[in-house]
Amino acid sequence: MPTHRTARPHRAPVRPTGRAVTLGLALAVLAGAGWTAGMIYTLITWPL
Repeated sequence: MPTHRTARPHRAPVRPTGRAVTLGLALAVLAGAGWTAGMIYTLITWPL
């Protein structure tokens, strides 16, 4: 008599590492923009 196998529950593909990498890149871009803005501000206000 053949056995009946139940289907595995189909899980949605979730990639938490992908979210972490995206968040890290977004924070890096914000930090770079802040650093650039700070350098421009420093050069503009530097006493000559």
